[in-house]
Amino acid sequence: MATTASITLASDIIPNFGGYTKSMTLTEAGTLTDLKETTGYSRRQLSSASKVDLVTMANLAGGEDTTNLSHKIFIKNIGYRGTVAKDKYVKVFINSVEVGLLYGGDWMMCPVVASDNEDIEVQPEDDNTVVLEWVMFYEG
Repeated sequence: MATTASITLASDIIPNFGGYTKSMTLTEAGTLTDLKETTGYSRRQLSSASKVDLVTMANLAGGEDTTNLSHKIFIKNIGYRGTVAKDKYVKVFINSVEVGLLYGGDWMMCPVVASDNEDIEVQPEDDNTVVLEWVMFYEG
């Protein structure tokens, strides 16, 4: 069974933009073979402005080099108890590099090059509670 991701972009602020819809099947690196491993769909509640590991790569890699393997991460800031604060964000780090801010309701899906010693980390803007939903698909 294949895992696919789809996106549709529409905008009324770009003149003559007819929209964009694409989908992709999540596959192993350089192949047409479907990714078979996942962390499962999870939630992580954060209540401190401290940086924490969302995904500890050593737990997935089992001590093996995963640098040239295919990994995809999906993360969404769902707010807390039904309140989606559009003015509160969570920083996302991949391999210790800040890749962006997820404000309330924002989400991201991106490929990840990760090895045993580099994790996917998150850090809330402040000590207000926020919940992230996330899943990682990977080549194990």
